[in-house]
Amino acid sequence: MAPQRNAGAGAEAELPEYAGHYRLESCLGSGGMGVVHLARSTSGMKLAVKVVHAEFARDPEFRGRFRQEVAAARRVSGAFTASVVDADPEAERPWMATLFIPGPTLSDHVKRNGPLPSAQLRRLMAGLAEALRDIHRVGVVHRDLKPSNVLLAEDGPKVIDFGISRPKDSELRTETGKLIGTPPFMAPEQFRRPREVGPAADIFALGSVMVHAATGRGPFDSDSPYVVAYQVVHDEPDLTSVPEDLAPLVLRCLAKEPEDRPTPDELMRELRSVAASYDTQAFIPAQRTADAPRPEPRTEEPERPPKRRFGKRAALGAGAAGLALIGALASVPLFDGASGTPSAAPKTSSAGFTAWEATPGSGESAPHCSYGAGKLLCSQPGTVFALDPSDGHVVWRHADARVLGGRPPMISGGLVQPPLDEGRRLEGLDPASGKARWQQSVPAYSGQATAGDALLLTSADGTVTGVDSSSGDTKWSLRIPGHRAPYFASFAGDPLAYAMSTSDDGAKTRVTAVDPETGDVRWDAQLKGTLEPLGTAQGSVFFVGADAVYGDAKAVVRYTPDSGAVRRVALPVPLEQAHGTVRGNLVYLMGSGGSLVAVDIEARKQRWSLETSVSRASAPVTDGRHVYVTAPDGRLLAVDAREGRLLGQTAARLGANSDQVMAALPEPVIAGGHIYAAAPDGTVFALDARDPSTW
Repeated sequence: MAPQRNAGAGAEAELPEYAGHYRLESCLGSGGMGVVHLARSTSGMKLAVKVVHAEFARDPEFRGRFRQEVAAARRVSGAFTASVVDADPEAERPWMATLFIPGPTLSDHVKRNGPLPSAQLRRLMAGLAEALRDIHRVGVVHRDLKPSNVLLAEDGPKVIDFGISRPKDSELRTETGKLIGTPPFMAPEQFRRPREVGPAADIFALGSVMVHAATGRGPFDSDSPYVVAYQVVHDEPDLTSVPEDLAPLVLRCLAKEPEDRPTPDELMRELRSVAASYDTQAFIPAQRTADAPRPEPRTEEPERPPKRRFGKRAALGAGAAGLALIGALASVPLFDGASGTPSAAPKTSSAGFTAWEATPGSGESAPHCSYGAGKLLCSQPGTVFALDPSDGHVVWRHADARVLGGRPPMISGGLVQPPLDEGRRLEGLDPASGKARWQQSVPAYSGQATAGDALLLTSADGTVTGVDSSSGDTKWSLRIPGHRAPYFASFAGDPLAYAMSTSDDGAKTRVTAVDPETGDVRWDAQLKGTLEPLGTAQGSVFFVGADAVYGDAKAVVRYTPDSGAVRRVALPVPLEQAHGTVRGNLVYLMGSGGSLVAVDIEARKQRWSLETSVSRASAPVTDGRHVYVTAPDGRLLAVDAREGRLLGQTAARLGANSDQVMAALPEPVIAGGHIYAAAPDGTVFALDARDPSTW
């Protein structure tokens, strides 16, 4: 259906009333090629509808480009872009409708509020790297990433406007002599070799966008686009006022040659410690208070008693969709009037354990928890708290604005190490009281890991510093041989830390085992392919082998350092964005599409595969009998570890921000025969792990 026009004279009696079945209510913005309207569907859903100017609608070449924009936007629709709802590129006035995303563009935000501070810059860079990873994964190159094409939404930055994007296999070519793009954010090859532009051009644009976000100007600044084009190709970028901890990474993005720039996956590894901490409300402070006032800071007050869970879940149905519905309907708690307390006795297992549920912190985000020092240790943005694992009551609470969401606190050196934003100050908390036992200033760092009784801090130049977790004192500081800027992985029960670096072409991954107490190298290996560590067991290190371009998991790899033996087991079907865990010689992988698989590395085969029906899930955890994952809606799923059958699941616990996408889902925690989990509504809950069918 073509857009229906308003009656009236003039060229922009061009403002239509409808595009398809969508009523156009107001103009959100206008560009050279079309107008973007705020619209509503028949059901009232808000949409952003782009309608092509009439003059371009008559141009066959432009129609071809618009068809390609629609196709590209549909291919990349996901968590980091505006999802396409409907489109008609063949209409008299071509149009495309996407979900409406409230929030300013990065360009508008910088104009109004000035450059972003360092912590917000790192979150922005991590979000854009994730967006480009997803865009490139489906074979699309954006080619026009710039501040006005980045929306600062509440759940993270969104990349929009694929008007000049190209599939890597596209037959449409840039016409000779015609420059397409925005010069201050174009890569050198877009000027020199426009027909050979690939994904690395978007990385260059990301670097330019970051300079703009940090300074209010571009790295190549002139009023003349011709001067800017010359500077992009020949001059070094101006990174004045870019934070020093971020400048080296931005400089790599702005390398003149495409092969010298990092991939999105490499950027995410560099930014790993903040990539999951999307406190993106920080981008748009005015919106935070638009709908509701901020709560007053808490003073000393009694903690709310944890809610007790009770009642048996309904029997499992045959289908996964039926399971979700039955579980949701059968688990509505019964309350006694308006008192907020259960009207029936809490359920107690045969061993005397009582399932419980508590909301100890903010109800705006899911807590991330770990187990240590006999307590459940959890974090939400701005706070760390400890719960009694037997009943869920709050033992202590520690407020600190630097505490990130997306990662749990960890016990190291006998103290609680909270997940702090990158800065120059660390602290260790008493596990009994939550009070700071030490606070220490340290050099700026871009990565942090906990291993044994040490904190490992990696600076932007690749120097690694080992800090004593019990005192805050520096133990050692050095470069890890063979690693330009490593990231570290460590695993429970393993005294070593593993420094990881992947070659630029993804052909090799260097793995170095480091003693976190001294910085000494215990062993070093170069393994084939792009590898991500999963865990250690029986003297071996396990990895997932990923596609070098798109990052899909294609194999499970076991490396045994004592013998140098490598065993690789290919997956029958690749998994997107796989997370995993190791138990003996079994590896459990969870993919973003909901596939959960078990791979027997000794038998060299995939043992089972289960489609869980969830769109994405947390990394799996296992006690050997069951595999547990958390779903985005707060459900906890339990799967038979031997046969891959779904055994039980809890009800959904959606929070007030249920329309937002969590960057990192909290992993369940296994301790003492019980399973602990957290949900988007802020609840933490505990269940008997032995019989999930009773949940």
